[in-house]
Amino acid sequence: MSAKHLCFRWAVDLRSFTPSLTQLTSACLLVQPEEKTRLIKFHFIDDFLSSLVGRLLMRKFVSETTNIKHNDIIFDRDVRGKPYLKNSKPDSPQISFNVSHHGSMVVLAGVVVNVHQQTTDDDSQQQNTPSLTTATTTDFGVGIDVMKIEYTGGKTLSEFFRIMTRNFSASEWRYINRTHHTTEQAKLKAFIRNWCLKESFVKNIGVGISIDLQKISFAIQSDDLDTDNIVTSTKLSIDDVPATMWLFEEHMLDKEHCVAIAFRNCIPSEEGEFKFFNFDELLVGGVDKGAPAMEECKEYCRNVLKKERKQIRS
Repeated sequence: MSAKHLCFRWAVDLRSFTPSLTQLTSACLLVQPEEKTRLIKFHFIDDFLSSLVGRLLMRKFVSETTNIKHNDIIFDRDVRGKPYLKNSKPDSPQISFNVSHHGSMVVLAGVVVNVHQQTTDDDSQQQNTPSLTTATTTDFGVGIDVMKIEYTGGKTLSEFFRIMTRNFSASEWRYINRTHHTTEQAKLKAFIRNWCLKESFVKNIGVGISIDLQKISFAIQSDDLDTDNIVTSTKLSIDDVPATMWLFEEHMLDKEHCVAIAFRNCIPSEEGEFKFFNFDELLVGGVDKGAPAMEECKEYCRNVLKKERKQIRS
């Protein structure tokens, strides 16, 4: 395992937040034009805001961990659609980051290693997308997934589990259906813990869930996952072989939202809780792009604010 990495765990809770036109305009001015084109396609404003905040978290992370000025940051996407920093500099620390959103939560996990500690090639590791069989090499990375613990599928939970059978190993199903998981909510939490872990893994290596998920099997050692306890004892096996270059953290952001972070070939410098930001704190670093750009962005945001809400916020 490589040297310890500085780790960032950030979150934004969008409950009860309705942005003003001024706030939304300031935020959208920070987003690259191609990302605004992607964002406007969302039908619901909830999804728009969640994705927008994810982009703002990425910009904040890069601006705080590299010597790249906030307004010079350029993101691109690899062939699988995973965002990465396009204009990294040779004298900047090597970084990896990943974002996720579900329910009312938007989260980011990021790791930083000094360029002198890096043992891989000079190219940014974020442009690499290791396959399932090469994910335990000397490159490093992070993946994160958040899920709200709820089921709204319409079918019974047992029928839903039957449909999802092929996505979990036999040992994972034994854990989900353990006798002390006596209620549907307990079984659902066990299911979502496993699903978050799998998502964090595949997001780390950038292959999506097109791989055979039964090949990656998690052994959850502790049921003590709650808002006061971070679980780090979960182990991963790939094709029944222990994957020793992987570490996992599991968090409960609140009673409803479960998070898994996958660290590949790096050790977080310390365990820690998520740091929460409000929307305005993500706007630091913006600049005046001139009246024409401001007015064009305002019109864009007026159309955003007309979008429907997916849910009633508490």
